[in-house]
Amino acid sequence: MPAHIATATPVTHAAMLGLGVYRPRRVVPNAEIVDRIDSSDEWIRTRSGIAERRWAEPDETIVSMSTAAARDALAAADLAPEKVDAVVLATSSQMVLGPSAGAVVATELGLHDTPAFDVSAGCAGFCYALADAASLVRAGQARYVLVIGVERLSDLLDPADRSCAFIFADGAGAVVVGPAEAEGIGPAAWGSDGSQTAAIKQDKDFQEYFAEVAAAEAAGGTSVRPYIRMNGQAVFRWAVTFLEKACRDALDGAGVTVDDLDAFVPHQANIRITDALVRALRVPDSVAVARDIIETGNTSAASIPMAMEQLLRSGAARPGDTALLLGFGAGLAYAGQVVHLPTVLATEDRA
Repeated sequence: MPAHIATATPVTHAAMLGLGVYRPRRVVPNAEIVDRIDSSDEWIRTRSGIAERRWAEPDETIVSMSTAAARDALAAADLAPEKVDAVVLATSSQMVLGPSAGAVVATELGLHDTPAFDVSAGCAGFCYALADAASLVRAGQARYVLVIGVERLSDLLDPADRSCAFIFADGAGAVVVGPAEAEGIGPAAWGSDGSQTAAIKQDKDFQEYFAEVAAAEAAGGTSVRPYIRMNGQAVFRWAVTFLEKACRDALDGAGVTVDDLDAFVPHQANIRITDALVRALRVPDSVAVARDIIETGNTSAASIPMAMEQLLRSGAARPGDTALLLGFGAGLAYAGQVVHLPTVLATEDRA
């Protein structure tokens, strides 16, 4: 007879306990971008809703921004760093394959021998990581999990690309996930469609890039680095035709309706997509809708925690409110959950 294998003790419910963000110091208004892409402030605002965004300075790295956001999340949850049992970090802009950014952030926080790993799911990354963390907590594999969404997408922007240069931005958001008396993170409605990778992608892989570098050096010329490229119309069509179903699946999985919501926090991809989803779902006027993209731009995996923080900081939503989260983008991938919003540090607590 095989030996008996013990298992971890599961818990019933998981929730987000604390939230923190890091917004880079440099504010970049549309006026700094328009000349390079032969555009205007009005065109950018009409097309995306964006008035300004944050781009990181050299010292504001994936690790440093993640660490700052994580410290605020831990403080908001009133949890000492050494209580963290795992780190799950979502990003698409870490410029090295290893070590994982999550492992380095764990060390920066003073954690030792702590499991940490990165998730690459594009703009859906935070919701993927949140689902992973909630499952770890419920399964008893970890009591407290630090979830981070972070990007430095300005590193991957072609400043002359009219389709992308005004959209993407930088920043970090983090939440602490832990056990709760009542459910705070509903089942994930998630999926992907690899047949549409061309909609948002890096325009060349690194093997192609290195081959170009070698050829350019041999010929005495120069090579062009990889950049993000996007077919905005393809993404928009997919978002407005498919994501309503994803939202309804997340609501159904949690056993709530759109009328039960206090807040709606979609990925901050484009304000027109947000408005289209609000109309399709018939979101009541009483529901606070995140439109952080106006001042923050599209920060991919960081956008949902940053948008949650903006709603809470502004008073449009409160800790404990019921919210629908929906991440979507490169992959194409999506993930959504119904959650109870976590505690966020007051402004004076950050000073």
